[in-house]
Order: sequence, then C-alpha cells, then structure tokens
Amino acid sequence: MSDDERDEKELDLSSHEVVTKYKTAAEIVNKALKLVISECKPKAKIVDICEKGDSYIKEQTGNVYKNVKRKIERGVAFPTSLSVNNTICHFSPLASDETVLEEGDILKIDMACHIDGFIAAVAHTHVLQDGPVTGRAADVIAAANTAAEVALRLVRPGKNNKDVTEAIQKVAAAYDCKIVEGVLSHQLKQFVIDGNKVVLSATNPETRVDDAEFEENEVYAIDIVTSTGEGKPKLLDEKQTTIYKRAVDRSYHLKMKASRFIFSEISQKFPIMPFSARALEEKRARLGLVECMNHELLQPYPVLHEKTGDYVAHIKFTVLLMPNGSDRITSYPLQELQSTKTIDDPEIKAWLALGTKSKKKGGGKKKKGKKGDKADESAESESVNTNGATPQQ
Repeated sequence: MSDDERDEKELDLSSHEVVTKYKTAAEIVNKALKLVISECKPKAKIVDICEKGDSYIKEQTGNVYKNVKRKIERGVAFPTSLSVNNTICHFSPLASDETVLEEGDILKIDMACHIDGFIAAVAHTHVLQDGPVTGRAADVIAAANTAAEVALRLVRPGKNNKDVTEAIQKVAAAYDCKIVEGVLSHQLKQFVIDGNKVVLSATNPETRVDDAEFEENEVYAIDIVTSTGEGKPKLLDEKQTTIYKRAVDRSYHLKMKASRFIFSEISQKFPIMPFSARALEEKRARLGLVECMNHELLQPYPVLHEKTGDYVAHIKFTVLLMPNGSDRITSYPLQELQSTKTIDDPEIKAWLALGTKSKKKGGGKKKKGKKGDKADESAESESVNTNGATPQQ
C-alpha cells in the first residue's frame, strides 16, 4: 500500500485511530456542554457562559495528543452559542454585550470540538427552571428529541436522506410543532464541518438538496430545530452576527488596513473552522469584517429568530455509521418533560422501535468498554426515553 493510499484509509471510520479521535472529541464536548448548563443561572451573562464553554474545550483538547511526532490541530470546531427563547441559533455575543439569562428562559446551547479535524458537534435545549417542563415548552422539546431519536434510527447505510426529512416533519406535526426551515444536517469529514451530503430538515420550494444514500463509515451531525410557530427563521439584525467561517475558495485584495490585519489574523488562527469575532481584537474586527463580508471572504452564521412568544428547541448529535450499527457519540440528558401530546401514530412508533445496533455474527462475548466508549453507552441507554413519545424497548 502506498503512503497516499494509507493516508486516504486513515480518514474514515475503518481506521481505529480516527474512531478514537472522534470519541475523544465527543467526550470533551459532552463535558463542555455539562459545564455550560451548570453555568446557566438567572442574571448570568451569556457572553461569560460562551467564553467558559470555549475555554474548557481549548484547555481539554490541549491536554490530549501532546506527545506525538506530527503536530495535531485541535480545539473549538464551532464556538459556543447560547440562543434564548424565540432566538433560533448562533447567538454568541461579543465581550461588550450585557445580555443576561432570566428564570424560565428556554436555552439552546450549540458547540463543537475537534481533534485533528475530526469533529464532534452537539446542541441541547434546557429550560432555566426547577421541576418538570410543562405545556408547549415541553411539546417543542419533546418534538425535537423524538425527531432526533427517529433520525438516529433512519440515518443508516442503505437509507436515503429524503426518508429522514419526511420522518422528522411527521414527528414534529404529531406535537403540533414545525421543523424550522433551512436547517441542514451535514456529513462530517476531516476538517469539514459542512460536507456535501446533507439532510434537509423541512421541505420548501426555495431549498433543494441532492438525493444521497447513507453509507457505512460515514459521520453525520444530525441537526433538529423545532418551533411552536411557523418555522420560518428571520434575520432581524445583521449586527448580531458574530460567528464566521473563512471561505477557502474565495480571494480578494482587501483595500483597508484594518481589513487586511483582521483577515491575516483569521487566516492564521482560524483557517478552516468557524470562529467567533470575540476572539479577534474588537475595534479592528468591527471595521475589518465588513469589507471581508462584502467580498465574500467569510461565510456568516447569522442569528435567526422566530416570532416573539414562539418556543424553539434545538437538538444536534454526532453519529458514527459503524459496521456494527449507529454510534451516537454526543448527547446530554433532558429535563423531565410533561408534554401535552402523546405519540399514537403507528409509523412513528415503528421507527422508534428500530434498534441502533446491528447484531454481530458469532455470538461472542461483548468486549469490556473502554473509557472513550462512555458517551456511547449513555446515549444508547437514553435512546429509549423519548420524553413525550411512547417509549419503545
């Protein structure tokens, strides 16, 4: 086997080393999510919480793969964002922002970590209150969670991306909720957070994606956003956008000195992964980012909103399509939900009854799990609890 062939082989899940890197990244991001949730208290500043999430990931990834021959890139793959109530996604404010959390807020936490470009992404919804979540807030979270559980069972080799799109829309409707339009679940590859194979969350005339079949040894970030409103995201204020990704296929000779300075800093610090403008020198960034954006050198992740009063929930998980079945490697337990709806639809019940693991031939003893497998075990045990749907054993 040539060096090129060996390198190519190491890029997918057929390599034990690649699987280990995904699971190491997942273990770190799961713990980072737990830390962020513990910091979510009334009157806590959102920017402080986001900073703590990013700092934890940087610190923990810095402690692994230190003594290797080849330098391994590692760190934040998507900046911690904390979107409240009818804000849908990508709220990760600058240091000067004074926005705080309040009792009863519905929080959507979104973050990702990578080891050597192998990305583990997660999003979770948490209500800032004691006791069970009830009413429409419980409905919208149960809708996202049940849709995620169904997606986990349908994202498997041989299935098609359209199957998943139709199924999650049906689940949301069962809770009298909508899947938010424009949200895409992407295949993950080394240093690629938005691969070409995608799952469209909601069908609409403006958004079309190519048909794709899932294959063994692929990795996906499955992204589910549900709403009690219309599910049509709105951009209210471009100035809220703080998360960007360098458009590696674009080039332009910037005119302003501030723009050149900022773009040079971005190219050195964040050549591939999304980043927060918080990590840049704020005064120069405000000036420089505008020209970079005007010439499409950066791809923005805008802060999107539903209508005031609507509830929004977000669940994202990373799944490895292994030879022995699907491994969900990122997750966090939900609060107790008391949904106003129950799942009676036979098709949804049948989807939920599907297993996530393939039966191994030979019936040998199961190997004792390693430390890196703990996230998988917790995800597997939690997968039967659909919080508002009928649990399927």
